[in-house]
Amino acid sequence: MSEKIKVIITDDHALFRQGVKVALGHRQDIEFLGEAENGMQLLNMLKFLQPDVILLDIQMPIMDGIATLPEVKKMMPNVKIIMLTMHNEVTLITKLMGIGANSYLTKDSDSETIYQAIKTCYENEFFFNEFTNRAMLSGLRTQSAPKQDDDAELSDKELQVLKLMCEEKSTKEIADIVEISPRTVEAIRDRLKVKTGAKTTAGLILYAVKHGIIES
Repeated sequence: MSEKIKVIITDDHALFRQGVKVALGHRQDIEFLGEAENGMQLLNMLKFLQPDVILLDIQMPIMDGIATLPEVKKMMPNVKIIMLTMHNEVTLITKLMGIGANSYLTKDSDSETIYQAIKTCYENEFFFNEFTNRAMLSGLRTQSAPKQDDDAELSDKELQVLKLMCEEKSTKEIADIVEISPRTVEAIRDRLKVKTGAKTTAGLILYAVKHGIIES
């Protein structure tokens, strides 16, 4: 069996944490490393634990999810973070995706959706749904352009990789399709960020839609 996806739940409601653990407890590829009641507790846990995916509630006492997100990304740039909330706020989703969130789920999501979000973020970096899609397209109208006013000069290979990223292909899938190594895919992704001024992969996807590289 493939390696288990290590998950931490951060939410101030014990019943919600327990509900998620029970709902996903039968999944053979999920391992719960622990749970935290607030962002401060999570940051302390991350000194000792190495999760692949963190479920992070937005509204919590002491340190909420919005303040916690960038701090987690500083400590663990590659960890995948799925934001949890009771509300669907487009402006907030756009902001969170811009500073490193990999997906955004409402707390009434069913267990299958939560499982798919965890698995997809782990494998392909992002899990897109109606909330994230609407927020990202809304962000095209409100977000300032990347640092370059003109289109970045992208090579054919860079364009091909960017388009495949927008199709939610994993690094390995992109490597197989383009016939390059996964490490080269990662290097091209980093180069794309530099050329376009995007800080995150979500920013690259916004760039691709805004500049007509893919259709919205």
